[in-house]
Amino acid sequence: MFYQLYELNHAAMAPFRAAADIMRFAYANPLNPFSHTPLGRTMAASLEMFERTTRRYGKPEFELKQTVIGDRMVSVREEVVWSRPFCNLLHFARNVPAARGNDPRILIVAPMSGHYATLLRGTVEALLPSADVYITDWIDARMVPMAEGTFDFDDYVDYVIEMLHFLGHDTHVIAVCQPSVPVLAAAAVMEEANDPLSPASMTLMGGPIDTRINPTAVNKLAQERSLQWFSDNVIMNVPWPQPGFMRPVYPGFLQLSGFMSMNLDRHLVAHKEFFMHLVKNDGEPEKHREFYDEYLAVMDLTAEFYLQTVEQVFIKHSLPKGELMHRGKRVDPAAIRKVALLTVEGENDDISGVGQTKAAQTICVNIPEDMRMHYLQPDVGHYGVFNGSRFRREIAPRILDFVRQHSRSAVKRPVPRVIKGGRTA
Repeated sequence: MFYQLYELNHAAMAPFRAAADIMRFAYANPLNPFSHTPLGRTMAASLEMFERTTRRYGKPEFELKQTVIGDRMVSVREEVVWSRPFCNLLHFARNVPAARGNDPRILIVAPMSGHYATLLRGTVEALLPSADVYITDWIDARMVPMAEGTFDFDDYVDYVIEMLHFLGHDTHVIAVCQPSVPVLAAAAVMEEANDPLSPASMTLMGGPIDTRINPTAVNKLAQERSLQWFSDNVIMNVPWPQPGFMRPVYPGFLQLSGFMSMNLDRHLVAHKEFFMHLVKNDGEPEKHREFYDEYLAVMDLTAEFYLQTVEQVFIKHSLPKGELMHRGKRVDPAAIRKVALLTVEGENDDISGVGQTKAAQTICVNIPEDMRMHYLQPDVGHYGVFNGSRFRREIAPRILDFVRQHSRSAVKRPVPRVIKGGRTA
């Protein structure tokens, strides 16, 4: 009944939240003389903190309306081009000048691990000037009726394969964090079947390919608990009146509590500083609002997908051991021969430890040496692997160079295989 109690509490707080919001506008209104006093700003700040901490944050928007191509600003249109019950494929269609040649087609597979695909807004934005970008927009499981059936690890792999088939020849795939395992599995399944639409290149970023290497707190928790413990303690049924009523899920609010507990001190300090900036009327509180509007927006995962991921990736380590199965058949990474492989890690990653993603280079033994590369980005944590200034300045250009180099219609040129600390090795 924990999920039901959470929903009941949220509903019970609704009138208080609405009242706090109205009072905050009154105290913050510049026409109110009281708003220019420390006491007035303190009241407005307190009311905003109450409203924000009791709110359920909805799915954010990408809001990528334009990009710069060359020296010209062009418009960008977001459109759904493929759809299934648990995922939409979004295309960021650019108004590209007619004289411009074809840019590489990139499929970004966003994590299905609690946050919405908009967490990768910065990733998409950095690639848009140079690539035709698509992204998986996973749907909140609580919004999917039970009549649509289940969604498990096999379905995830099938979705990736279907999207690659839809996008066609010479598509490049980027997996950010959690999808590194199913994306690698999809590539292996396609290669073993001699599928001509297998991706031209595969970029794995901060993913848990082999969590036995440099285990983090997340990895250790999975090892310390049995699968039954996870089933008993974190799986709950979606309450009425949500569309997914009675669907067993791993609720977003539980995931969020886990995310925040890992860096609780930092979140408390950030909220304290936000409050003080509001009171003193200085600083840039809008940056805090933007970050936490995104960070606190979470979605439910289907129970079957979550439990299978915990079991296969974090407890049994099935992929690096050669024991991962898809539709009853063993997934063989050695079957991958024609898909170029780039692995990217962050030096300070506390979610996927250094070496966990690079393990893909070891298990994909038949990819030619000139079709593989590893990059270790100094001074970034997990989030910095796919977002932020270092991603834009140092990681994204390397990804784009690798993609161009391994386009199946491109002229091949030698590329460095391993880069560490920003230096070619």
